[in-house]
Amino acid sequence: MIPLSSPLTGTTYKFNELEKELQGLGFKLADNWDYEHGYFDYKIDDHVGYQFIRLPFAVTSGSLDAPSDYALVEMKEPFLLSHKYNPGLDDNVKEGNFRAIFDQFQEPVDKDASFPEEHVHTGRELLKKVEQALLTKR
Repeated sequence: MIPLSSPLTGTTYKFNELEKELQGLGFKLADNWDYEHGYFDYKIDDHVGYQFIRLPFAVTSGSLDAPSDYALVEMKEPFLLSHKYNPGLDDNVKEGNFRAIFDQFQEPVDKDASFPEEHVHTGRELLKKVEQALLTKR
């Protein structure tokens, strides 16, 4: 993981407006959100594992499960993240066949793998685009 200093850290937005703006830049709401926090991810590469720029946020008012007009979120420090996975299906599923239907892929080799140097510049450039898009509307 590589933390990225940004003037976005600590800024607040209406969730629905933030999501719309970030989707227009190619980011998507990561699947691991909950009612109090979440992440917007942009996949930079997937050659050896997955490399992302991740924009974390915390819900400061409202809830993400309520109409998004009411949720306010505070941006946290962005970072670059790399996940390295084993290729193929998991042959050692221990939870039974039913669970294997939903969880057939292998566990990551390294959830916080080293981030390839050649993609650091790309991540920083993507962050600059996000900063320009979000901070000019304040």
